[in-house]
Amino acid sequence: MRTITKQTKAFTMIELVFVIVVLGILAALALPRMDRDLRQEAADNILSAIRYTQHLALNDDKTDPFDPNWQNELWQIQFSTTASTGYLFYVIGSDTDHTGGTTAYPAKEETAIDPVNGKYIFHISANSELQDEESPNILLGKKYGVSGVNPTGGCTTQQLAFDQLGRPHTNVGGAGNTYNTYMSADCNLTFSFTNNAALPFSIIITKETGYAYIDGQEDS
Repeated sequence: MRTITKQTKAFTMIELVFVIVVLGILAALALPRMDRDLRQEAADNILSAIRYTQHLALNDDKTDPFDPNWQNELWQIQFSTTASTGYLFYVIGSDTDHTGGTTAYPAKEETAIDPVNGKYIFHISANSELQDEESPNILLGKKYGVSGVNPTGGCTTQQLAFDQLGRPHTNVGGAGNTYNTYMSADCNLTFSFTNNAALPFSIIITKETGYAYIDGQEDS
């Protein structure tokens, strides 16, 4: 009689070591990618919010030659920080009752509704926690670690508004019945992070057209 021996295949020790080394290399490459993704998510969030503000303005002509302060009602996005924790956040609104200024922003009832979740794009600056009716997308500091924004170029404040033609304006809180707020140079909004290892990023808003894009990503 002839005995038939069945051979089973298995990994050798060298093959297992090789697989572990490859996995370690892939993990090392993935960690920086995770940081870049978080940075990109923050940039995409802010860019979408700016474009949404412009979209609202294009569909809502606020021009009123009989109202000397009509530019207060232009749809605007404003960046601010919470008083308790310093979280950076943004609100989008139209100051219809003209009570806001260069450092204040529209009341909750005057703010836009987030199309993603149906909640107000508003936040009480003295409170680091969101109310149930406030959109979580606005908390740039809590979600992404964004610590601040530095406006340069055509921006004079952390407030940016658009008119019915999509053109950008700045400092509309103190505007009169003129176009002195019309942005005459490209605006550069540079955002920094609480983690110094994360590189800052900039969003450019071009004069005249109001086209917004992430610096270095012109097609974004």
